[in-house]
Parts: sequence; C-alpha cells; structure tokens
Amino acid sequence: MRYTLIDNPSLKGYEFHIEDKVARIEYIKAQDKIYLTHTEVPQALEGRGIASQLVQQVLEDIKAKDLTLVPMCPFVAMYVKRHPEWKSLVLKGINIS
Repeated sequence: MRYTLIDNPSLKGYEFHIEDKVARIEYIKAQDKIYLTHTEVPQALEGRGIASQLVQQVLEDIKAKDLTLVPMCPFVAMYVKRHPEWKSLVLKGINIS
C-alpha cells in the first residue's frame, strides 16, 4: 500500500496519517537545504515498512523541490546508504558510506 505524503511546515515534518496514528520525519529547512533530523513510527505501525516508504517519498519530494539533503537522522542515512541512487541529493562532503 502506498500512503499519501503530507508536508506539514507548521510542525516541521513530513507525515503519513495511518489509521488514527501519524508516522513522521522531522526536518529543518534553511535556504536550499533540508536537514532530516528524526524519523518516528508509532509502535503499533512498526514492522510494516512504513518508515522506509516514508523516507522514499520524502526523498522524492526533496528531489522534486531541488533541495540538498543533510541526513542527520540515522535511519535516513542508512536508507540512503542502502539505496545509493539517492546519494546525489546529499550535501557534498557528507560521508554516509
């Protein structure tokens, strides 16, 4: 199942609303950079690949908006490491290998 990505600037996060819960990635935007700082999936939703799908859709949005990614969240950094096609979004000089 593909969930609908919501960019919620007032809460500085991307969200999936699933059932009565919210999975989210928190961010800080500065000029043309976006710092992904924290990924959170409610315990009741764990084990369904929701965090990975959330990261993928966020990366698609970052690419579409031509932003530069600074992956501060360990989960996001690991996702990019496992999916090297996204490394082109990462700020030059950041090593996630």
